[in-house]
Amino acid sequence: MEDKKERIKKIIKRLHEGEDPKQLKEEFKEVTSNTSSTQIAQIEQELVNDGFPQEEIKKLCDVHLEVFKESIEKEEKGLEVKLEANHPINILKEEHKAMLNISDLLFGTLKDLKEKGSFEGSEKLINKLVDINKHFIESEKHYVREENVLFPYIEKHGIKEPPAIMWSEHNTIRDLKKGLNKIIENYKTIGFDKFIKEIEQQSKNISDMLTSHFYKENNILFKLSLDVMEKNEWLEIKQQFDEIGYCCFTPQEATVKTGRATKEKEIKLSESRIDFNTGSLNINELELILNSLPVDITFVDKNDKVQYFSDSGERIFPRTKAIIGRSVQNCHPSESVHKVVEILNDFKNGKRDSAAFWINMHGKLIYIRYFPVRDMEGNYLGCLEVTQDITDINKLKGEKRLLD
Repeated sequence: MEDKKERIKKIIKRLHEGEDPKQLKEEFKEVTSNTSSTQIAQIEQELVNDGFPQEEIKKLCDVHLEVFKESIEKEEKGLEVKLEANHPINILKEEHKAMLNISDLLFGTLKDLKEKGSFEGSEKLINKLVDINKHFIESEKHYVREENVLFPYIEKHGIKEPPAIMWSEHNTIRDLKKGLNKIIENYKTIGFDKFIKEIEQQSKNISDMLTSHFYKENNILFKLSLDVMEKNEWLEIKQQFDEIGYCCFTPQEATVKTGRATKEKEIKLSESRIDFNTGSLNINELELILNSLPVDITFVDKNDKVQYFSDSGERIFPRTKAIIGRSVQNCHPSESVHKVVEILNDFKNGKRDSAAFWINMHGKLIYIRYFPVRDMEGNYLGCLEVTQDITDINKLKGEKRLLD
């Protein structure tokens, strides 16, 4: 097996150097005659561990698929796994089918609108486009569940690159959806001919991206997760899927709740008290106070591992138990992780005492701040992220001295 791994690594490196995939296809088939797509993904992980740039692995992913496709499909036919309707992987696969159907519906609606030749008398078709766009917006929960639950569990088994590549593609999909939303929202100001041209191109881009992305997830990422994870982990994943919620198009039979059905959790009552310099609290009081703060907080320790997040029930950015113990670098897409690394390094080196950002999200102004946590001697213990919706705060004027 070790010899086979080395041969596959050499093939991937030759792909990286620009060799024609068609020339390597037969050689690859011979080497991987008894190698699963999971093992191939593990080999790619080893390449990154050996110093092979993650960005190059991402660029080569489509090329790899072209070479690997026959063996993947052969494996899929011979080893197809039957899953229960509410198994997390089955839910994700069913959502893939639904989103591809929505994409097909988009093309069909555009065809009908194009035949009309004008916005006049096309109100029903425009409304249909608006509904389709809402479904694409609603699909965000699909990607959030993968990024915040499935990916961390896969990473716990030492496989980090496939999830990182998929997350990067999620962001590409998000950008495409934003582009579609902008075109549909502004259709009245664009003009019919330009509208048709722009939305047709954007729809094709979305369709191509979803088809390629879902193929990779169904045939590599999901098979990989089924190979490495245990039954008890899938039960935990399903519970956390339930907490995040599902898309409006998720099949009902797939979302049957197992275990806890809501975000509400039982707080373990404890009389144990923690003494602080300015007083004392019991564990129950402390947890309730942290969860009652008008901000979301997340603590990352000195080794860059996520150790805690507050649970107010209405967090701005979703958090799940799956991220506890996860490297904070893996909690961000590869495109922005360099900013996180820079902030943490500055905190550790004492060059910075805070970092702040603010973004507009779904009509709200979100303020995100990072603070180093240090002991009395100045030793770095970790980083605290504080996120707050300041939309209403930003509107304040004058004074208010009386209670409503």
